[in-house]
Amino acid sequence: MPTMRHKQQKDENFPVASFLFSKDTQKVVTAYYDFARYCDDVADNPALTSQQKLERLEAAEQALFKEKEAKKNKQAAHLRKVFLKENLSFSLAADLLKAFRQDSEGFLYQTWGQLIDYCKNSAAPVGRFMLAINNENPSTYLPADALCAALQIVNHIQDVKYDFQVLKRVYIPDELWKQFNLSESILEQNKSPEAFQKLINEMLKRVKGLLKDAEILPCIVKNLRLRLVLCVIFSLTNIMIYKILKGDVLASQIKLNKFDWARAVLLGIGKGLFIRRKTLTHKGL
Repeated sequence: MPTMRHKQQKDENFPVASFLFSKDTQKVVTAYYDFARYCDDVADNPALTSQQKLERLEAAEQALFKEKEAKKNKQAAHLRKVFLKENLSFSLAADLLKAFRQDSEGFLYQTWGQLIDYCKNSAAPVGRFMLAINNENPSTYLPADALCAALQIVNHIQDVKYDFQVLKRVYIPDELWKQFNLSESILEQNKSPEAFQKLINEMLKRVKGLLKDAEILPCIVKNLRLRLVLCVIFSLTNIMIYKILKGDVLASQIKLNKFDWARAVLLGIGKGLFIRRKTLTHKGL
């Protein structure tokens, strides 16, 4: 059985504090990342009860919104100072807490729509945060939401066995289990049967639809560094999807290697430098 692991920024498939950003931007991003990582670790800690997790997340929220509660959580207190300095909406962090509470309570997903709604809190705020600190137009938010949902679901597929066996958590909607006549017990196996491979393929088909909705994003952001990061992320995501389709998520953990990263960076930067800029209004989206 897999053992509990603690992710760090360097372990993420799609790190937010990219080397492509300026040092000042990286400092802001790192403060946001540290807060999100702390809360994620709380929600993912199998040694804590659901109530203990909720209490720690509540303390983090109190420290985020109230200066007098800063001692309750140093990551939240630091992020509060950063948000005030940068004039950022606290909802960009508070919405994440909604998702972490959902994880802590062991929410069961019945439909694909419920999973997408979860991503609106667990992933979309990260994308909107990145757009906000780069002063991008709100017209970029909807395609960014789609991209972030795609990234989140790809990570869930990649970690499906670990999430089930260690965290007792399943992000595959019940409607898909029923569609392919399967049950969660399949996640105990060390090899995917054909029906489970088809289920994963169906999820990835829907992820590709999200990426299609998001593909305009690099074309409408103004900041060149952010455009390059987005193009690299698209490349990384497509590489990971390919590896999952060719591999078996129950047989072994599928990860990006150094070659994948180098390829994605080169392809992404090359595309980002020559991409044709477009301008959209709220009405246009």
